[in-house]
Amino acid sequence: MAVTIEDLYRSYGVLADAKDNLSQHKDAYQVILDGVKGGPKEKRLAAQFIPKFFSSFPELADSAINAQLDLCEDEDVSIRRQAIKELPRFATGENILRVADILTQLLQTDDTAEFNQVTGSLIAIFKIDAKGTLGGLFSQILQGEDIVRERAIKFLSSKLKTLPEEVMTKEMEDYVFAETKKVLEDVTGEEFVLLMRVVSGLRVLQTVNGRQQLVELVVEQAFLEQALNPTDPDTVDRLLQCTRQALPLFSKNVHSTRFVTYFCEHVLPNLSSLTSPVAELDIQLEVLKLLAEMSPFCGDMDKLEPNLNMLFTKLLEFMPLPPEEVGNGENSASEEPKLQFSYVECLLFGFHQLGKKLPDFLLEKVDAERLKDFKIRLQYFARGLQVYIRQLRVALQGKSGDALKTDENKIKVVALKITNNINVLIKVRVFSGFTLLVMQSFCSHHDTHTHTHTQHPPKRPSVSPQPRRDARQIYNPPSGKFSATIGNFTYEQRGGFRGGRGRGFGGRGNRSRGRIY
Repeated sequence: MAVTIEDLYRSYGVLADAKDNLSQHKDAYQVILDGVKGGPKEKRLAAQFIPKFFSSFPELADSAINAQLDLCEDEDVSIRRQAIKELPRFATGENILRVADILTQLLQTDDTAEFNQVTGSLIAIFKIDAKGTLGGLFSQILQGEDIVRERAIKFLSSKLKTLPEEVMTKEMEDYVFAETKKVLEDVTGEEFVLLMRVVSGLRVLQTVNGRQQLVELVVEQAFLEQALNPTDPDTVDRLLQCTRQALPLFSKNVHSTRFVTYFCEHVLPNLSSLTSPVAELDIQLEVLKLLAEMSPFCGDMDKLEPNLNMLFTKLLEFMPLPPEEVGNGENSASEEPKLQFSYVECLLFGFHQLGKKLPDFLLEKVDAERLKDFKIRLQYFARGLQVYIRQLRVALQGKSGDALKTDENKIKVVALKITNNINVLIKVRVFSGFTLLVMQSFCSHHDTHTHTHTQHPPKRPSVSPQPRRDARQIYNPPSGKFSATIGNFTYEQRGGFRGGRGRGFGGRGNRSRGRIY
């Protein structure tokens, strides 16, 4: 005979009045458990009554949890939400891991209100037992269905940082780091980015030693001990993603040497044959930008001269020779050579940073003929640069406010910053023995008035003190030949590494399962 609303209220009354003698009324609690087999009204009441008296009947614990889980899977979303809302009340003692595991699986719902309820319940049990909750989440990340794994990782990425210190203690953060390292043995590119966001936010890793551990984690994923296959988009993708994750971690104490060395020895020699993992990405420029951003934090390098020579060679490739003149003084070429300003800025900056470690490179390590060739290219490039700077200044003269916010003028403003920066790099850095410090483009502390807006050469800038680490901005040269489509390209949002999972972004199989709780 089906349980009715009256039966449920009667049993509730018996248990509520029993006070200290609850355990003697097992039959009344069983009636409430049977309410999950009734209609919608009975189920809603059962969802509220079952957890209220759960702790008083340990011998019926399994039956009670299973009854509540039946309601969590009901066809009526309102019943499911009510049942999920009450789940944290079951999270006591040895049940915490099971409840966390269940809630993690329930993250796969596509109903927004239900998903928010699951998230709220997970946060609630975090405050009851953080380690047990983390155990349930990581259990599903390691063994659950792909959709559950994805949602669980995103939950950790977005919610872990919001928990107070009394919940996320040092012990809990150490546990998260240890479990995350296990997960990183088998991830996609998107998962890698999210998990790095999780561990990068841990307070326990905000020390020099902590950041070094994070860099080691990225190095392991980047496969820097292997040669680069430039035609494989997955391999290129892996390197770009890993480098981007490592960049914010570098400092004067946490060096980028292994990455810079790898780029010089394996990436630059294959620059023209790199296959982009994303169609709209200028892969050559992206690589040069990354190298420029890393170069200030490079430590002692074993093969400094060969690597500096590789940078110098690439710099020459992007700085064309002037066209030959025919008898009447006109250029023999039908078109002027293209000047690729963004590429040159990146290469000049990286060349300067490594060149500071070998100040006599141009004078003693480059033969006279090659140095003469370099000066000819540099002078031609500098003349074209001056012409373009004047054109940009004329185009932007008198414009301010909204007029500078148009797409066309935004590109021109960026272009002027690049060209001014290259102008200083050419005039000061290359021929001064790599000794002066000039602020990089796009830094908030960059003095834009250093570069005068007249046609005269800019004055020699004064030496600026090196900013402290907490005030520094990562070097971020703009993209393309001042292309609006690449300048603000957010690479990690383009999706994960192609393919599935395996050892570090390989082929993880689909572990599809039914209900296991």
